[in-house]
Amino acid sequence: MFSLAFARSLGFALIPLATCCIVANILLFFPDGKISYVKNNHVTTYVWYFMGIGGGGLVMLIPACVFLGMGKCVDSCGTDSCAMCGSVFAALLGLAGSTYCFLISTMALLKGPFCFSQNDWIYPFEHDGGKYLFARERWSECLQPAHIVEWNVTLLSILLGLSALEFLLCFLQLVGGLVNAVCRPCCYKQEYSLNT
Repeated sequence: MFSLAFARSLGFALIPLATCCIVANILLFFPDGKISYVKNNHVTTYVWYFMGIGGGGLVMLIPACVFLGMGKCVDSCGTDSCAMCGSVFAALLGLAGSTYCFLISTMALLKGPFCFSQNDWIYPFEHDGGKYLFARERWSECLQPAHIVEWNVTLLSILLGLSALEFLLCFLQLVGGLVNAVCRPCCYKQEYSLNT
């Protein structure tokens, strides 16, 4: 059965993942390390969906805190079934946040960066279905910001990987909480019937 120690370890693991998601999303606002692009609204529209700051970041801190605080909940309630039920709801919230981060990052990666190309600010790879990812020779179509394709691909790939890990950790806790909620009462009934 899944233990409180296991849930706490998942909580500890979620905190650096959420922090990295927030940092990656913030960096997407500053291609080439310059603030002028965000001031002039020359960044991809998907960064304004805050997939890393919200979905993979702040939302993920809620299940992390719940998983870490489950021991205190058990001490105050006197039973761990209450804590496990809370962890199931927190895990569902974490699944929603990580899914949101993953989906928006995927859409942003497929659309490609917003850059200066062909004498205007456009999405030059918008209609190629992500094929630009495997055609590095086309990346030079983006003239400004410098290295914007590499910047976006790297950070969005990081967000994809982190959100997939977050999803996995929350799914593990969801399964653990449900197993405890279903199996533990059965085990207690068997113990009680054996003792009487």
